[in-house]
Amino acid sequence: MSLLRNTASQATGKAGRSLRSWQTQVFVVSWVTYAAFYFPRSSFSAAKVGILEDPTVNGTLTQGVLGNLDALYLAAYAIGQFTWGAVAEKWGTRVVVTGGMIFAGLAAIFMGFGSALWLFAPLMIVQGLAQATGWSALSKNIASFFTVKSRGRAMGMFSTSYAFGGLVAAPVAGFFAYSVLHDWRAAFFTGGLVILALLVVFVALQRNNLRECGLPDIDVIDSDLPEAGEKTAAIEEGRRRMRLSDLLAAARHDSMILRLGVSYFLLKPARYAILLWGPVLVIQAMPEVDKLTAVLVPIAFGVAGVVAPIVCGWLSDTVFGARRVPVCVISLALLVGVLCLWGPMTATGSVPLVCGALALIGLAAYGADAMISGVAAVDFGTSRHAAGAAGFINGCGSVGAILGGLLPGYLGGGALFYGFAVAAAIAAAVLAPQWNRRPVSA
Repeated sequence: MSLLRNTASQATGKAGRSLRSWQTQVFVVSWVTYAAFYFPRSSFSAAKVGILEDPTVNGTLTQGVLGNLDALYLAAYAIGQFTWGAVAEKWGTRVVVTGGMIFAGLAAIFMGFGSALWLFAPLMIVQGLAQATGWSALSKNIASFFTVKSRGRAMGMFSTSYAFGGLVAAPVAGFFAYSVLHDWRAAFFTGGLVILALLVVFVALQRNNLRECGLPDIDVIDSDLPEAGEKTAAIEEGRRRMRLSDLLAAARHDSMILRLGVSYFLLKPARYAILLWGPVLVIQAMPEVDKLTAVLVPIAFGVAGVVAPIVCGWLSDTVFGARRVPVCVISLALLVGVLCLWGPMTATGSVPLVCGALALIGLAAYGADAMISGVAAVDFGTSRHAAGAAGFINGCGSVGAILGGLLPGYLGGGALFYGFAVAAAIAAAVLAPQWNRRPVSA
């Protein structure tokens, strides 16, 4: 990877290993680990089509109840997003992510052993809190190993992990549930066992920072930061004095952070509805397809999601001269158009056409998602408020994601997708006046 060669030093640490070697190891482990979180997360999505057709449970676990469970999970996830980042700052990535992987795996496995609402509800809360440990802590891990000059590309590539996880997790869980073991409960066992297996890899190979590798901190290595020691000390002192009001410091620093937060709140429901309800939405639109096909069709959404962050990042840097808003607005406009076409496309009964529609939705949704929650968040937060800006914007998006889990339990596909189209149009309208906006200095 070329980004791994863009370092200011090739210092060696423990066992004579180079900085580049440690960067490669930590990047790969972080990428695989965050993708692994999607296996227990997507188990419920894959299991839903079986639950809704199971006569032993569909009297209690109705579609509306499943939507309520998703909302419960996403509410816990939103709370976790606002809290685990601060915990990771104090205790380190290893502790936070290890605990999250253990609880995510166990919660999924226990859901496979029962079908009572009183059991599912608390386990969904545990799953939501556990899932929230991944993004902030692992993003901190990437930032601790890559210099400012290479961090943008590193984070861009790291962002493909959640698209890839969403791409493969549900089909794998669905395959074991409906083609191998012929029981929807197997989807939960599959997701839980996968993340617990990869926990071993994480514990063995992850490192919190370069000091643990026998190397100087990344800010010291970065030749562009001659006063890195003083800045790091100031940041650490600030953390010790952190107050609740500091959660809003980034939004006060630049009103663009608030615009991005509102836009992300409006965008996130569409992506999470397909992520959590994709198989059900497909089988409702085309009742003639079997359960495994319904689980596999949304793969197109995930494939496009892997490509979108890379393409949009390149466009924003080259075509638009490092302006992030144009790519966000164009992606949102494309999303509006494709969402409005969902009904006519599914009415044809053509599986390839529906796959194409989901691919376009994925390209637009993931493109805007990666730009708003990642690059634009850091850009407008600036070096002084980058972490706070990312946390604030992602927290807003996580609150919006609750609707993505809840609404499909009550609305049909047509009304649902038109509603998401309206939300995406409003998000585009919020950002469009800032088309040429660039960040102010820190």
